Amino acid sequence: MHLDQRHMPIFEALQKFKKDRIVPFDVPGHKRGKGNLELTDFLGEKCMSVDVNSMKPLDNLCHPVSVISEAERLAADAFGAAHAFFMVGGTTSSVQTMVFAACKSGEKIIMPRNVHRSAINALILSGATPIYVNPDIDEELGISLGMRLSELEKTILENPDAKAVLVNNPTYYGICSNIKGIVELAHRYGMLVLADEAHGTHFYFDEELPISAMEAGADMAAVSMHKSGGSLTQSSFLLLGEEMNADYVRQIINLTQTTSASYLLLSSLDVSRKNLALNGKEIFKKVRDLADYARNEINQIGDYYAYSSERINKDSIYDFDVTKLSVNTLNVGLAGIEVYDLLRDEYGIQIEFGDIGNILAYISVGDRERDIERLVSALAEIRRRYKKERAGMLDHEYMSPLVAETPQNAFYGEKKSLPIMETAGYVCGEFVMCYPPGIPILAPGEKITNDILNYIQYAKGKGCFMTGPEDMKIEHINVIAGKE
Repeated sequence: MHLDQRHMPIFEALQKFKKDRIVPFDVPGHKRGKGNLELTDFLGEKCMSVDVNSMKPLDNLCHPVSVISEAERLAADAFGAAHAFFMVGGTTSSVQTMVFAACKSGEKIIMPRNVHRSAINALILSGATPIYVNPDIDEELGISLGMRLSELEKTILENPDAKAVLVNNPTYYGICSNIKGIVELAHRYGMLVLADEAHGTHFYFDEELPISAMEAGADMAAVSMHKSGGSLTQSSFLLLGEEMNADYVRQIINLTQTTSASYLLLSSLDVSRKNLALNGKEIFKKVRDLADYARNEINQIGDYYAYSSERINKDSIYDFDVTKLSVNTLNVGLAGIEVYDLLRDEYGIQIEFGDIGNILAYISVGDRERDIERLVSALAEIRRRYKKERAGMLDHEYMSPLVAETPQNAFYGEKKSLPIMETAGYVCGEFVMCYPPGIPILAPGEKITNDILNYIQYAKGKGCFMTGPEDMKIEHINVIAGKE
C-alpha cells in the first residue's frame, strides 16, 4: 500500500513547533537567531527560527520513533526501497556507511577505480581491501566508462571471497553500467551490491531515464538529493533493499554521523521528497528537454561535442543519463578546465566542472531556456576567440592504478615527503586529485609512475584545482618510506 506522499512529517512538526513559541533554554546558542543578528540578517529569521535541536516533538535522527521515522517510511515508499535513512553528512557519509556495513577490516570489496574519493576514504577507515575493475576508456572523449560484465565476472571468479561490489549509477559524465546484470551476477556469488547514485536521484522518478539501483535489486544505494533532487547542500538519502538489516545499518551510521542533525537539512529532504514523489515525472521531463535543446545547439557550433545516448554500446556504456550535459572540448584546442575558467571569468557562467577534455553543465528544473541560450552563445564566442590546434593536448583523464598496498596501511604507514617530480617508483601515501570530479589520480597504496606525474603537471598547468596532499601547494607528496 502506497503512503500519502503529500505528507511532510518533519516540515509539519517544525511548523507546529514555531507556532508553539517555546522559550529555548537549549542549544543552539543563537536562540532562534536573536543571539547572532548579523547571521539572522544574512539567512533570515524564518531560517534561524527552525535551526533547532532534537527534542521530543521533533524526534531524534539517531533513534527516530516519531516524525523522522514517519518521514523515512515516506522516503522509502517514494524511492521503492525497503528502508530510507536521512543523511546530513552528504552522500559521502552514505557511501561510507555502505562500505562499513558491507565489509570489515581485511575483507575485499570489488569496485571500479573511477570511484569518488569518499569510497576510498571508507577503505582507509575500515581496513577493507579494494579489488579494482578497471573501466574501459572512450579514446575519443578521454573519459572512463562503466564496468563490463565480462570483466566483473572475471574479477569475481578471481576473488570469490569478496563481500560486495560497488558500482557508479551513473558516473559524473552520465555513463551507466548494466546495474541489473551486475546485481544478478553479484548475488549469484553471494555478494552485496552497493550503488553510488550521487548523480542518479532522478532515475527514480522518470521511466525514460536509466534504471535505478533499487529497481535493479541493489542492496544499498547512496542518493544525493541535493544534486538533482532540490534539497539543501549536504543532504542525502541512504536506501536499503529487502535483505539488509536496517537496525544494523543505523548503528553503522551512528558511528560517524552527528548527534546534532540540522533540521534545515532534514526538512529540506522531507519537502524535496514530497515534490519529487508528486511532480518528479514532469520535473525531469523538463530537464531532459532542456538538456536535449542545449546539446543540439552546442553541436551546431562546431568542434564541441555534447554527447548523449548515441554512445551506448550495451556493455561499458550500457545506458546514458540524458539529463547530463557533458561536452567534449578537445577539438576546440582547449582543455575542459580552460573552458570552465573562461565561462566563469569572462562570461559570468559557473558550470559544474571541467577536466582535461570535458566540461559538465548541470541542468536542473531551476534552469530556463534563456540560461541555456546564454551558455550556448558563450561557448560559441569562446570557440571564435580562443580556438587553437589540438596538437600536444592530453586526451584522457584516467590511468589504471598499480596497487601495491591497502589504502589503510599506506595512509597510516611511515611516510616521507619528496618533491613531486622525484617520486616515480614510490608508493603513494595520500591522495592527489582534481576536484571536482573528486576521482583520485593517485590514492594511498598506489605506485607512482612517470605517466601519472606528467598528468599531474599537465592538469596543474591547465588550471585544475588539485586537492589531497598535506602540501597545499601540491609540490611535495608523501610516499611510503622504504617502498621504492
